[in-house]
Amino acid sequence: MENHFQIIIIGAGTGGIMTAASLINTNESLNVLIIDPSEKHYYQPAWTLVGAGTYDFKDTARQTKDLIPNGVTWLKNKVTEIHPEQNKISADNGTSYSYEYLVVAPGLVNNLSLVEGLEEAVKTGIVCSNYIDPEFTWKSLQSFKGGNALFTLPTTPIKCGGAPQKIMYLAADYFRRKGISDKVKITFALPGGVIFAVKEVAEALMKVIYRYHIDLKTLHGLFKIDPVNKIAYFKNEDRIVEIPFNFLHLAPPQEAPRFIKNSVLANEAGWLDVDINSLQHNKFQNIFGVGDVAGLPTAKTGAAIRKQVPVVVSNLINMILGAKPDNKSYNGYSSCPLVTGYGKMVLAEFNYKNEFTPDPNLKKMLISDSSKEHWRLWILKKYILPYLYWNKMLKGKEV
Repeated sequence: MENHFQIIIIGAGTGGIMTAASLINTNESLNVLIIDPSEKHYYQPAWTLVGAGTYDFKDTARQTKDLIPNGVTWLKNKVTEIHPEQNKISADNGTSYSYEYLVVAPGLVNNLSLVEGLEEAVKTGIVCSNYIDPEFTWKSLQSFKGGNALFTLPTTPIKCGGAPQKIMYLAADYFRRKGISDKVKITFALPGGVIFAVKEVAEALMKVIYRYHIDLKTLHGLFKIDPVNKIAYFKNEDRIVEIPFNFLHLAPPQEAPRFIKNSVLANEAGWLDVDINSLQHNKFQNIFGVGDVAGLPTAKTGAAIRKQVPVVVSNLINMILGAKPDNKSYNGYSSCPLVTGYGKMVLAEFNYKNEFTPDPNLKKMLISDSSKEHWRLWILKKYILPYLYWNKMLKGKEV
């Protein structure tokens, strides 16, 4: 394998595969390398449904080799360091690879050490997480007989910030169907001050909170778990709050991979420092970021990547042709399919300003207001979106 490539893409997740496919669709003669050690690629948005027993985990996985676009080289190694001044990356095989352009799309990583006691709690099965093992979440729900059911999320940014409450609503519905609702107290403790940042969506979700009799605790930042006594500790302004639990689901603290976080490419918060509209790096013009690793003030979702990739590809092609990378059209679009029970969903689509921006095409599904619960949105989540992901998005086709 030659060690120089026109374009190197770090990561074979949603952002990396979609970018590679879109580039090759635009110009099949481009010399593109994807570097990623993962043999499997997962459709993680369905893990919420796996955790509620309504989606098969094996259907969320594909072999990475089957998703690499024709004409793109795949290096099954990890990136250990980026040398932007030299236009090179180092891999764990001891080899360096040079590039003309670099797309950074490695996603993010869990860091359990940021919450005291969390690693032990996960290892011993005291807590469950759809982000780590959605099948274990489902087993935990099935074996739960009653008591305090606690749902929470960390103080760090996370992928799909709405996911921790999706499984909570499904769990509440499951408890109702199982006939144990009167034996369960559900608590949702979150570090933010509102259930959701988009006003129209927040109003709909508060009705769901009331329907399931959920005890909502805002401004609660998780910092410690006692797995022996089953107590979660939160900081609430200037006091410590202890919440005992019999069932605990959480999203783990998340951060950028170390080779980004500890590099000159990171911003002060440790995420890839890119322009929020063009996705071009703020210091190194031949580097772009896509997906969860990017330091953008919007939700980290696959839907956001769907809108980011065309901007990045447009700018890359312009630069290759000697033109300016002047596409600055990414407006922070993201989307969060908020499942509120079996067969019901709200679809939150929004931008940097947290304005509600529903897709006009939803009217073709006879959905006039996607901020309200609807069974057709459940169909979209469970059946249509996975199909579009595998057959359109990852092939670089417009969705």
